Amino acid sequence: MKKGFLSLAILFIAINTFAQKHKIKIETDSGTIIVMLYDNTPLNSNNMVKLAKEHFYDSTLFHRCIPSFVIQGGDPQSKNAKPGQMLGNGELSYKVPAEINEAYYHKRGALGVARDNNPDKSGSACQYYIVVGKKATDEELDRIAQQTGRKFTPEQREMYKTTGGTPHLDGNYTVFGEVLEGMDVVEKIANAAGDRSNRPNGDIHMKSVRLMKKKKKFLFF
Repeated sequence: MKKGFLSLAILFIAINTFAQKHKIKIETDSGTIIVMLYDNTPLNSNNMVKLAKEHFYDSTLFHRCIPSFVIQGGDPQSKNAKPGQMLGNGELSYKVPAEINEAYYHKRGALGVARDNNPDKSGSACQYYIVVGKKATDEELDRIAQQTGRKFTPEQREMYKTTGGTPHLDGNYTVFGEVLEGMDVVEKIANAAGDRSNRPNGDIHMKSVRLMKKKKKFLFF
């Protein structure tokens, strides 16, 4: 085979495989949600991957569902919870350090880490929330900025005004991913009728939470 032909052939061979972010598939009683985990929040992203591989979330509930705000789940005590039982205090034996990044904010569909009021803002090892949110005005964003000292970028302002979110949470909770598919399911869960603690009257299970296999993409010349 001639050298020139060989070189040309090599150019048409896949020479690079693009790295893809982790994706998690959440199967619920209300439908399927697919979330993408961010690479720049490795402690929290890898923790969710670990729990998904261990099937930790299977049969847990979305126990806190608030319209125009968030849905929250992952409490291990929710697996066998009785009707009306207060949930949200179940945890694992460790916390995950905060990875609060100014680039990741609480837009609609953001995936965040639940936490208590600890001063270092470390998060729950298992409980997470997905933002439903609502649209904000410039006046509301200005007020939040004044109260918190946070500056919203033009892109963030536009997102909060046109798509919505929960901007008052920015800077206080780790955002480590976002919904790729299934916001209609998230909305349905958020609007489920619930009790005074915002637990849905009818249990909404995470039937399975799985790490999706990465598909290799090849670059050709």
